[in-house]
Amino acid sequence: MKKTVLYLAKAESPLGTILLSSHGEKLNGLWFQGEKYEEIRMKNEGGVEERPDLPVFQETRRWLDLYFQGKDPGFTPPLELSGSDFRQQVGRIMLTIPYGKTMTYGAIAREMARREGKERMSAQAVGGAVGHNPISLIIPCHRVVGTSGSLTGYGGGMPRKVWLLEHEGIDLKASGFTIPKKGTAL
Repeated sequence: MKKTVLYLAKAESPLGTILLSSHGEKLNGLWFQGEKYEEIRMKNEGGVEERPDLPVFQETRRWLDLYFQGKDPGFTPPLELSGSDFRQQVGRIMLTIPYGKTMTYGAIAREMARREGKERMSAQAVGGAVGHNPISLIIPCHRVVGTSGSLTGYGGGMPRKVWLLEHEGIDLKASGFTIPKKGTAL
């Protein structure tokens, strides 16, 4: 079996350096430098190579530029979803959350149950899948909130989650959202 090279690039943002990864055609990773999952992406059997000129990275940077200008980019760069079928399905549901809106873990669980023809789905299992989203921002895990209004955790840290939601025009106080005081992804 041929080992695939993982190509990397960087993009600067108001929230710090963003790392991008791809096997060449589609984006398979986007995370803030220093996030806890960064080292996992870097352990690629086929090697790692800097390639900032790849078309998928140029397209992703265009998306990021529009997003950080306060605009809904209106398109999605080509994505390579990874992980289990369950995690990929949760990722597809997160892609449906509109710019400037949120969705609860419970709502995602209900949609998963509906798609799979089941009566129920665990919101906790959905939370695990959301927490392992390898393409943050574009697959908007920052828009997923707790049913009680808690912003819950975010791999990029709670200050970034708050910034991103406010950047998209969400008035956290008026919406009744609360910021947890302790947790694993603050």
